[in-house]
Amino acid sequence: MPGQASLTRPNLTRRGLSRLLGAAALLGGRARAEAGPYDVVLESNVRVAARDGVKLATDVYRPARREQAEPRSVADHPEASLMRLPLFAVVGALLAWTGAARAAELLDATPRTAVITAFAPEIVPLAAALSDRHSYKVSGTEFITGTLEGKPVVLFLSGVSMVNAAMNTQRVLDRFRITRIVFSGIAGGVDPSLDVGDVVAPDQWGEYLESVMAREDTPGHFASTYRDPVVGANFGMIFPKVTEVTGPGGKLEQRAWFPADPGLIALARKVAPGVTLKRCSSPDRCLEKAPKVVVGGNGVSGQSFVDNAAFRTWAFTTFQARVLDMETAAVGQVAYANGVPFVGFRSLSDLAGGDPGRNQAGVFFPLASDNSAAVVRAFVAALP
Repeated sequence: MPGQASLTRPNLTRRGLSRLLGAAALLGGRARAEAGPYDVVLESNVRVAARDGVKLATDVYRPARREQAEPRSVADHPEASLMRLPLFAVVGALLAWTGAARAAELLDATPRTAVITAFAPEIVPLAAALSDRHSYKVSGTEFITGTLEGKPVVLFLSGVSMVNAAMNTQRVLDRFRITRIVFSGIAGGVDPSLDVGDVVAPDQWGEYLESVMAREDTPGHFASTYRDPVVGANFGMIFPKVTEVTGPGGKLEQRAWFPADPGLIALARKVAPGVTLKRCSSPDRCLEKAPKVVVGGNGVSGQSFVDNAAFRTWAFTTFQARVLDMETAAVGQVAYANGVPFVGFRSLSDLAGGDPGRNQAGVFFPLASDNSAAVVRAFVAALP
């Protein structure tokens, strides 16, 4: 890809690092000389492998005589340990410094909107509309900067499920200058008034599978004795509870919901009526109803794919959820903790167990991905 860049090391050159290591070796030699006169042998351009696989060239100073190199004990020849200590201590320190510098390095100084999707089919329609592309790799994840609908963005895959989503959202906040976060993807429909192909932008997101698996105290009855507050009714042994998070002020909070930014929700309401959504995934596979954009209400996320009618009903009645997915609430939690505005758009690929017949995700996820991307493109175009 044009403009490929890889975040593998800080700006210290290998030659510069080699000089530092050489200086460390000289310091070791000086400590040894003060303890007693010994001859040394210089080995130049020794290749030292770092943890990231990069080999660094350095000079190593060793004792010239075997009896100096292999004392019977440290007490017999402590100067041999003194000689070795500075070199390897500095190597360790420099490797630790390399990791810290890698974590702190800002890859791009342009203020951008982070546009996130979870898996490949969701990113395709957005990547196709991206211009001025430049690609960065951070620990294997590709972040693509560019222009979407005239606005500077960084586009990337969060990966599927909660941990991947949280991890890569924090990465983009650490390595880019992010002004807001927009999530685009597919979801399971929970609200009975919604259909496949509809796009939803909830006001808030909850981690509904943050829960206690309670014991069965009597046959068919479960009771939670966990200390954290329970959120809503249980589903069998599953008792949903609050999520603990360190808020922007640095204090530990217990939250049931992570809010979308009110200003971004207001913009979504303004944009929604003008977006045309797809109704057919192919000439012979069309939706019964024309899809629509719905803004507001609740969304929930957890680390399970849901295709169960009873569980779907519970999620709707307990959380008044319109959609459920596997990533957005995790992104919302990271956005909240960092004080960054956030909004999530999800298009229904299936009804999470409420489908007539088989689950429809395999048929309609390309259509749902396109519909969510269409709304996000219109939304990004309307950003100030």
